[in-house]
Amino acid sequence: MRQPELGRKILELRKEKGLTQEELVEKCNISVRTLQRIETGEVTPRIFTIRTILAALDYDLSTIAENEDTGTGTPVNTLREYLLLESDSTAFLTSQLTVAWISGVLYFMLSLYEGAAEIASLQADRLTVAEAYYVVLKVAVLVTFVLFQRGFVALGGLSANYLLRITSFVLIIGDVVVTGYDIASALYGPGPDAFILGAEAFTYGGIMIVYGVALRRLRPIVGGIAGYAGLFEIIAGCLFLTVVFSFIGFFVLMPAELLQIIILYKSVDIAKVTRVTDSSGGATQAVV
Repeated sequence: MRQPELGRKILELRKEKGLTQEELVEKCNISVRTLQRIETGEVTPRIFTIRTILAALDYDLSTIAENEDTGTGTPVNTLREYLLLESDSTAFLTSQLTVAWISGVLYFMLSLYEGAAEIASLQADRLTVAEAYYVVLKVAVLVTFVLFQRGFVALGGLSANYLLRITSFVLIIGDVVVTGYDIASALYGPGPDAFILGAEAFTYGGIMIVYGVALRRLRPIVGGIAGYAGLFEIIAGCLFLTVVFSFIGFFVLMPAELLQIIILYKSVDIAKVTRVTDSSGGATQAVV
């Protein structure tokens, strides 16, 4: 099934459900104009958009993804035909998401060491580790966090989840600023100021709540795991907003981060590239 058949099928399913275009787009996080163009066959939607629309219509994606003959003797999954991208960009996306989930694992482990060092330093009111070790640790945590969130920036753009894309950017910028402040305070200042720490917790809390909402919007794409990740993120954000209970928020944030790693891992599987070579030995096509 290609366009315009796909659009007609979506139109048929929408009418069977008794939904208007406005009602359907509310469930799909896309614009009415985009849905109109899909239904009329003007555009071929991305995989994420197809998944989102069909999930909202309670329709099994595999029903559309049937094998066809390409005319070259090579059966190709028709779902993949909707996902044709330029070879370089597809490979880049796959590698970007792979780097992101691996960086997420490293970030999670490094942040545990960082948290222990921060707690010890706050209790002693001075650095309890060598300055060089502290700086290297903070930079390593920052780099892995940036690469981790970079995956969600890419995922947000690909799925048209611009709230996720924006909040991921904000988190990256915020972490760069906070890391710079922490290093400068440890090396050249009297130490972290209580007011600044409170302001950081409050600001991060607000961002995390919005980020959690954005994560939950990924449910039609990666399943219920995105809902749980977003829920944990929202709860942690609420705790950070109180400032007083921020330390509890760190513990709630742990399962949220683990679930986010799994989301990126699943996204790699969705976006991975396979190559289909025609029987004549011609050029390959990149297929997601």
